[in-house]
Amino acid sequence: MKYKRKVPTVEAFQLNRDAEINAPGWFARDVKKEMIYFDRCITDGAIFIYGCTINTGCGKLRAKIGDYIVKESSGEIRPYKSKDFARIFERM
Repeated sequence: MKYKRKVPTVEAFQLNRDAEINAPGWFARDVKKEMIYFDRCITDGAIFIYGCTINTGCGKLRAKIGDYIVKESSGEIRPYKSKDFARIFERM
């Protein structure tokens, strides 16, 4: 899905437990390059994703399930909380 900020257009998706399967290609490529790691836990013998860690030039940023992951026009990937995302971006 695409969303637009007041000025530039960005690509984004909402992080969910199926992100390993349903994530867009740009996110999956950074996972493969080990720039993004899924945060997992084991509950009752099953492994669940509860978020992800994104390595950026400014350090590590964490996202939880329900947060939006945005690929900025500069190519940088960063997380936004749902309420912040809704305030900054509008769907095209």
